[in-house]
Amino acid sequence: MAEQATVGIVEGTGTTGAVAHSAGHMPHNSGRPISWVGTTVVIVGFIIGGIAFVPGPNWIVFWVGTAIAIVGCLILLFSKAMHTDWY
Repeated sequence: MAEQATVGIVEGTGTTGAVAHSAGHMPHNSGRPISWVGTTVVIVGFIIGGIAFVPGPNWIVFWVGTAIAIVGCLILLFSKAMHTDWY
């Protein structure tokens, strides 16, 4: 079994107080509302596109779902939801 890192001197550095794994709790970040809106729009588009295949392929409904998912992706792109560091 591997040894667990503890507070103290880190071998080879000569410094004290370094911890490999923090036992503290990181605060929860629920994200920005625009990120939730964009994600919801994408999910709705995928659901509509998936429902289009259930009874038989209904291509008009499929392409409507695809268009909705693309709009959601554009919302996420222009809101820079993918460029934000959450940690």
